[in-house]
Amino acid sequence: MPALLPPPPPPRAASRLLAPTVPHLARLLLTHAPAIPPLLTAILPASPSLLTPLLSHLLLSHSPPLPALTLFRRLLDLPHFPVPETSLPVLLRLLARSRRHAPLSFQLLDSLPSTHPHLLSVPALSVLLSTSLCASAPGASYAAAVTSFESAAAAWARAGRSFGASELNALLRVFCARGRVAEARALFHRYRDAYPPDTRTFNTLLLGFKEAGHAQALDLFYHDAVLRGFVPDAVSYCVRMDALCKKGRFLDALHLLDEMRDKDCTPTLQVYTTLIYGAGIARDAARARRLFDEMERSGVAPDRGAHNALMGAYVRAKDLQAGMALMGEMERRGIGLDDVTYNTMLCGFRRVGDLEGIWKIYSKMVSSGFMPRTRTTMLLMKVFCENGRPDLGLELWDYLIGKGCVPHRHALDVLVTGLCCRDVVAEAYRCFREMIEMGMAPTERAFGVLEGFLKKKREFGKIEEIRQMMKAAQLEEHQNEEEEQEAA
Repeated sequence: MPALLPPPPPPRAASRLLAPTVPHLARLLLTHAPAIPPLLTAILPASPSLLTPLLSHLLLSHSPPLPALTLFRRLLDLPHFPVPETSLPVLLRLLARSRRHAPLSFQLLDSLPSTHPHLLSVPALSVLLSTSLCASAPGASYAAAVTSFESAAAAWARAGRSFGASELNALLRVFCARGRVAEARALFHRYRDAYPPDTRTFNTLLLGFKEAGHAQALDLFYHDAVLRGFVPDAVSYCVRMDALCKKGRFLDALHLLDEMRDKDCTPTLQVYTTLIYGAGIARDAARARRLFDEMERSGVAPDRGAHNALMGAYVRAKDLQAGMALMGEMERRGIGLDDVTYNTMLCGFRRVGDLEGIWKIYSKMVSSGFMPRTRTTMLLMKVFCENGRPDLGLELWDYLIGKGCVPHRHALDVLVTGLCCRDVVAEAYRCFREMIEMGMAPTERAFGVLEGFLKKKREFGKIEEIRQMMKAAQLEEHQNEEEEQEAA
């Protein structure tokens, strides 16, 4: 395997000279928790549009939810602060990650009709219903979701908001997303008279059958709905195509494209993207490229998702040079690279053992200032540490911390193990402390590895220090939770 090139200097130091950005605000909030820094309450009222990106950053970086909730409530209390509608679903997702904080979501939503009715939206309802389903025991989750749905209908009514097919679709999606299609169909029959369904309702159920792998049930439901007057649209065809592609029936999916045209149903961007993805599953990169070119000739502009689907087809066919060329094409067209783009190419290079290719992608990602999601962070951390380069894992760690991101606990596990095995215990100790200082408690596994190597170096003072820090972090989290519940 070719050796990785020397890493560039971390870009973190230069960023301190710039004006506060979302990563800086996130770091400021986490390091001052549970207090709210005055800078935040000065910046956000002047720039309300920063609230949703800030909450999204905290969500993607696996930050603890209580600082975000405290900040959100403080902003709700400001008399003329226009809380963005998009901010509430992100906050609810933050709270939903922990079962201990799930009840706070319901209490928060119940307080909004009289003060901020505009925040009651379908995305917020979707997160609320999903939280209700996850927080309940398996046998009681159906009843809990029904109760939450009907409570939401009452809250929407108090706020003077309409409640109909879109909200019913949100309820069905929650069950379909978990493969519980039979219960979704039962809910459809239960509420279809009160909330008359639309085309999206039928497509939601079709999607549920597809995601559950019930291809035969999907066909039966589809044809029965058509007999009852349902007129399929491009989304309906897209769902059926995706089901066929995932069953290895790519040619049958292509026949549906001809059927669409015969019925004057114009193929959309999603339809072409689905077929390109299906060609990738079939490892037919040439057909994927032809579909991509056909899409452009038809006047449908390919977006990032379509490019990523084509890139996935190249990677499955092990044509990584074509994948890199497509990445360059995306940049020339002004189409931003996202985590799917980076992760697709990184997985491709990892599969063939090309560490130099991984380094090129990583360098591009860091130089552009992109913040990877957890799966990409974990992939890079494992590649670096498993190939004897924990120094690069440390560079990645410092890069993420510098952007106000709290890396996942398992990333710390890998990094601490890699650094300690290379006798870089001091840096492992520093990273361990940084995670605690950012409000997250490391895993017992990371603590055990670090403790063992500190014992070998007879640094018993540091062992006692990190032990006390972990206890303090766990106690602080418990106390914050109790304070939030009392305040609610």
